[in-house]
Amino acid sequence: MHVVYPGSFDPLHNGHFDVIQRASRHFAKVTVAVLENPSKRGLWLFSPHERVEIIRQAVGAARLTNVEVDTFTGLLADYMKQVNSKVIVKGLRAVSDYENELQMAHLNRQYGNHPETFFIMAATRWSFVSSTMIKEIARYGGDVSKLVPPATVAALRAKLNSGE
Repeated sequence: MHVVYPGSFDPLHNGHFDVIQRASRHFAKVTVAVLENPSKRGLWLFSPHERVEIIRQAVGAARLTNVEVDTFTGLLADYMKQVNSKVIVKGLRAVSDYENELQMAHLNRQYGNHPETFFIMAATRWSFVSSTMIKEIARYGGDVSKLVPPATVAALRAKLNSGE
């Protein structure tokens, strides 16, 4: 079964990566789909291309041979139809995530090829981690190396030390 794990991944953190690894053990093919949201252009720390490269490096280092990385714009249900997948994988950290994701899952089922959504509960040790908090800590020079894959650490150092 081919599943799609969509998100902004700005940047990839260990909670995201845990979901990728766990999904890769249960499904034949996992596509990590990086959302290119034009309305958030200028608000990203990393461009969609940079996010794809970070994820590819992390996936390669972990030797997850059944995981690929792609980008998409527009409706997720349309992308699902384009890549011929009928299953969305989403990670859940808290009840607040569930409420939002439940609404999205119901809406996605109304479009395209009527994809199903499978939820993977966040590992407890990563349930507090968010991309927003990673960026905040890193911008102030804090150490995020225990919260993100090495590829993200390197990308954060390069981006924040370059003054971009």
